[in-house]
Amino acid sequence: MPGYGIVAADEGRGLLPWSWAEERLVRSREFWVATVGGGSPHLTPVWGVWRDGAVWFSCSPGGRKARDLAVNPACTVATADPHEPVVVEGRADAVGDPSAVAAFAAWADEKYATSYGVEFYAANACFRVGPVRVIGLDDADFTGTPTRWVFD
Repeated sequence: MPGYGIVAADEGRGLLPWSWAEERLVRSREFWVATVGGGSPHLTPVWGVWRDGAVWFSCSPGGRKARDLAVNPACTVATADPHEPVVVEGRADAVGDPSAVAAFAAWADEKYATSYGVEFYAANACFRVGPVRVIGLDDADFTGTPTRWVFD
């Protein structure tokens, strides 16, 4: 954690490869989504999937997350594991294209062993969060592994 006052840049295990972050994004059972709309921050767990370079999730179209994201699409999504966290900062884009919703429905049904199907997800608000910045670390080497990836 150079600049944090704990370890020099050349100590510790070193920067983590992007494949490390993607493995954790794929295997995270749940994600935490943080939004800010018209006021205070809002943080809730969601079922979601990491596919095609983004986190996909759904929520009630009238729920707080959907209302917040309609006002301010900037959000943060984190994996559920506090020991090897991966935190994605990005923009939540609403997914309305029927083929994209169908793909997300299939991915989610497979991951969670459910059969909600496309009709369920099409009736809800679906979002895709592509990364702008991602931060990850392994708490087994807390001071030596913090890594930030930046995307265009």
